[in-house]
Amino acid sequence: MRFDELDLEDEILDGIDAMNFQEMTPVQEQTIPIILEGKDIIGCAQTGTGKTAAYTLPLLNRLIREGNPNNQVRSVIMVPTRELAQQIDMQFEGFSYFLPISTTVIYGGGDGASWDQQKKSLLMGSDVVIATPGRLLAHIANSGIDLSHVQYFILDEADRMLDMGFLDDIMQIVKHIPLKRQTIMFSATLPLKIRQLAKQILQNPEEINIAISKPNEAIVQSAYICYETQKMTIILDLFTKNPNKKTIIFSSSKQKVKDLAYTLKRKKFRVAAMHSDLEQEQREAVMLDFKNSKINILVATDIIARGIDIDDIALVVNFDVPHDPEDYIHRIGRTARANTDGVAITFVSETEQGKFHRIEKFIEKNIYKIPLPPEFGEVPTYNPKTFKHRPRHKSNNKKRYFKPRNNNTPTNKTGGH
Repeated sequence: MRFDELDLEDEILDGIDAMNFQEMTPVQEQTIPIILEGKDIIGCAQTGTGKTAAYTLPLLNRLIREGNPNNQVRSVIMVPTRELAQQIDMQFEGFSYFLPISTTVIYGGGDGASWDQQKKSLLMGSDVVIATPGRLLAHIANSGIDLSHVQYFILDEADRMLDMGFLDDIMQIVKHIPLKRQTIMFSATLPLKIRQLAKQILQNPEEINIAISKPNEAIVQSAYICYETQKMTIILDLFTKNPNKKTIIFSSSKQKVKDLAYTLKRKKFRVAAMHSDLEQEQREAVMLDFKNSKINILVATDIIARGIDIDDIALVVNFDVPHDPEDYIHRIGRTARANTDGVAITFVSETEQGKFHRIEKFIEKNIYKIPLPPEFGEVPTYNPKTFKHRPRHKSNNKKRYFKPRNNNTPTNKTGGH
């Protein structure tokens, strides 16, 4: 179904056309008409399915038709991270280019000037407020903002917000907005805690489920069964053969991310690290360099597994097997976006075989195991049921590689975000 088949204002269709969006994704096709009718929705959809546009477009349509003559805050979008808030703001900028719509992005980590600017925008009355829970609650407590005219309340990545401990903040914010409103909730999963939250804040919602917990079919998934000490050797071999692929390397350990980035820099690769120890300005600078291809390898913790939206990432490497199958799906979902193909490779040490096997069962797929060439040394057998203890590594390769140390909006033809 095409966007121009929807009952949208001409100015919104002009913005969609300018961004080169034509056909809707399944989540957009199923949710936009319901949101346009004013009904509450609980939607299960992962990043990359087009959910941002699924609520952005009907929200814009309703806001422009109703107007805002008294300059009041009309809608609030809650998100878990500042990165996602910034991405959603860019979506609004693109879709509302031909509209008199104002947006304000609210998140922490800035200086006093950023707080004052956020406060000023809130007090002036913004059509759309995109906020992280803690920062918005701080403004409610200290800035005298008025949310009593909010008609649209949207929670994006609700499961992640709850995982990050924002439930109490969300419920406090709900107390400051009217009971009579349209509430839209999107979550990558629908565990019991999400359904309980939905019962508290939604009224007779429609439920939409889109491709729950399944990786994009355009992602070629594979794995190396190896010893922990062989992982860096494989990384160096991969990037020596393919030095220019835009790549994210995920690790579950913040210290390992730092060590990986340090080692790759010493090998003259264009690489940067992304982890929670960085200040916000540093994180933004790293992401801008990665987006603009000043660096082409980003080594990161799960801080960005669901927090970035860059269309040309060709390769995702799981240096460690993630602890949760859902984390695996979110990690590899950084590639094969916007109708492109992508590759995901996971390094599986002997002690990680059980976790990796759980991922295979979860996605109902036997992931191809790439044979390591003989020069890499002896490798473990993949038999997750028998690997209960770490066997001795008899590889000839004994070298240790870690050195100890004390706003352009993406465009595509399907509207996938």
